[in-house]
Amino acid sequence: MHTFLYTLPEAPVPGRPFRWLWASAALSNTADGIVLVGVPLITVTLTRSPFLVSLASMAVTLPWLLFSLHAGAFTDRRDRRRMMVTATWARAGALAVLAVAAWLGMLNLPVLLAGVLLLGVGEVFADSAAQAVVPMAVPRDRLTDANGKLVAAQTVGNNFLGAPLAGVLVGAGGTAALGAAATLGAPALLYAAAGLALIGMRGRFRVEAPSTGPLRTDIATGLRYLWNHRVLRSLAVFGGMFNFANDAYFAVFVLWVVGEESRVGLTPAEYSLLGAALAVGAIAGSLAAERLARRAGQARALIAVNVINGLLLLVPVLVPTVAGIGAAAVLLGVTNAVSNVLLVSLRQRIIPEELMGRVHAAVRLVGMGARPLGAAAGGILATAAGLPAVFCAAAALCVVTILLVSRSVTSRSVAAAEAGALTPDEPGGGDEAGGGIAGEAAAGIRPTTG
Repeated sequence: MHTFLYTLPEAPVPGRPFRWLWASAALSNTADGIVLVGVPLITVTLTRSPFLVSLASMAVTLPWLLFSLHAGAFTDRRDRRRMMVTATWARAGALAVLAVAAWLGMLNLPVLLAGVLLLGVGEVFADSAAQAVVPMAVPRDRLTDANGKLVAAQTVGNNFLGAPLAGVLVGAGGTAALGAAATLGAPALLYAAAGLALIGMRGRFRVEAPSTGPLRTDIATGLRYLWNHRVLRSLAVFGGMFNFANDAYFAVFVLWVVGEESRVGLTPAEYSLLGAALAVGAIAGSLAAERLARRAGQARALIAVNVINGLLLLVPVLVPTVAGIGAAAVLLGVTNAVSNVLLVSLRQRIIPEELMGRVHAAVRLVGMGARPLGAAAGGILATAAGLPAVFCAAAALCVVTILLVSRSVTSRSVAAAEAGALTPDEPGGGDEAGGGIAGEAAAGIRPTTG
């Protein structure tokens, strides 16, 4: 088998624009971490129904299914930095309204779900522009290094800072209302600061010849490019199935581990520390991704870490202890970070700049659009068959999907795609002499594939 190895210079990621982008990512992802853990903890104070709890996860991810294609088209037409600023401040506004509602004692489940839905809309536009702006802020041959630093900032902010802080904020003030206000108000301030950091970026962040045609034509172009590109299409399918399984899993995971009536019996503060454990692994994984890809090849590394990731989902069922779940969280952080760095960097190398927003949006329509469906499925299955059934089904789906994808995502097909030899109109060479990877190799805490 031919292994594709890429060589990157050892110089640090250059440029002031990237430093401002990294600072904004650190702030906004700390806010994300508070929301990720804080919203489920607030939700379980309003209801203990598995289905209703899963609706909170569904609300924050549903906008990916509804608006990702439009966000991608706008990303290729507008200044990407300005689009990020506007969307980030919109997220701050949505959370500020929820915080005021909690302070006034007016926060109920419908109000919370409506606010979280608006927060998700802002996330769609902010993240669509963010992934497309990275190749404009750093040289192409530094993308893996830059994305490694961004994933490190993401995981530290989400899990090491934001998640534990959420556990503290939920209990702040002595009452549920004041705790909810603090939990929702803190990320609002962080999002506002993240938008200010983006203003410091200087440079060209709009494509040189943006489309002026109908929006639906631009959307169709992105979808067609993805559909005709075998490597990208396979990775999009993997991302969708992975996120479906993980959102089904983690939409109800809090019921398995938090509270006296749960299987594990963690307090909210102890639950938030699982995010810190995830972050420890994610930092190591994000910084090791480049070295692992050099040694094993991108395709082999991608398949291997995701097989391990899927199997780790069984640990809370098999070993429902704090030590067992904490160890699994560290390893989930490692594998998920490596997977995200490799996936994002690979897409940024393959997709042309003028199509970056639309094709990324098409990929994320599949990947992120599957999340609300997974969250709903997790709530329904948990109600019908119990929490362990959800966890085992999610693990099986992840492992089977990545093994199937390994037939088309090979070292040879990845090398050809990056070199431009595999065009969108060609069927791809995943089944050629390069062979598959699975035989040789044989991503709250909420791993996602972006």
